[in-house]
Amino acid sequence: MTESHPPRLIVGITGATGAIFGVRLLEALRASTLDRSAVETHLIVSKWGAHTLAEETSYSLDRVRQMATYSYPPTDQGGAVSSGSFLTSGMVVAPCSARTLAAIATGQGDNLIHRAADVILKERRKLVLLVRETPLNEIHLENMLKLSRMGAVILPPVPAFYNHPQSLDAMVDHVVMRTLDQFGIHTDLAERWGGELQVPLGKISEP
Repeated sequence: MTESHPPRLIVGITGATGAIFGVRLLEALRASTLDRSAVETHLIVSKWGAHTLAEETSYSLDRVRQMATYSYPPTDQGGAVSSGSFLTSGMVVAPCSARTLAAIATGQGDNLIHRAADVILKERRKLVLLVRETPLNEIHLENMLKLSRMGAVILPPVPAFYNHPQSLDAMVDHVVMRTLDQFGIHTDLAERWGGELQVPLGKISEP
């Protein structure tokens, strides 16, 4: 970014299950306790992302939009984030549906999320996709491989258990922390691996 602008991050929320990942990411970036410069967030919630948000969480669409610095309708193809001349640190799609994955992989700019992701790829900026689908078929795998070869980071929201999470919120926070790490935004939302085993290997009995 220029000296007059803080880092900018585009956040897309699509219709896959897991809308809370995008919401919690926005909350983390707004938290005043983070020891970092402010991050300017540019939010796009797809039509089905809004449906999933209402179905899975207690957050209203208006409330989530208020968490971001700027928000755009998914149909706004003229939004600032649709141009490569609008400087950003990158984009995260959390969660990323299989449909959105396919649209980005094939260059279909049906909505502003697709277009913004296309811009990130062409400008060689960081694109992180929290692909939320299981099981994965060959189409999903090929699309992920294609985008990975273009430089995108495929980051499925897989929970960790080495930090002994005590709640679903703790699992979500760990995924969000690892996601923000990709953009050089380091938080302490969850306990990080310290390299020490709680149970020494010598004390584990063979079955």
